[in-house]
Amino acid sequence: MLTMKAQCEHCSSSLPADLDGAFICSFECTFCANCAEDVLGYRCPNCGGVLVERPTRVGDALRRAPAGGAM
Repeated sequence: MLTMKAQCEHCSSSLPADLDGAFICSFECTFCANCAEDVLGYRCPNCGGVLVERPTRVGDALRRAPAGGAM
C-alpha cells in the first residue's frame, strides 16, 4: 500500500490524502506541488528520481488508511 505522507518533506505544508497537490518519487518521498515544480524541478532530492503526481485516496480507503505515514 502506498504510504500517504501528510506533509511536504521540503516545506512541511499539509498534504491531505484526499486532495490533489502531492508529488512522489518511486521511494514515496513526498513533496507539495510548489516545491516539486518551483524548487526541485520534479526531481527527488533524496534519490534523484522523477516526481509524479500522487494519487488521491477517498471513501472507505481513506477512512481505513488516512494520510500520516512517517517521514
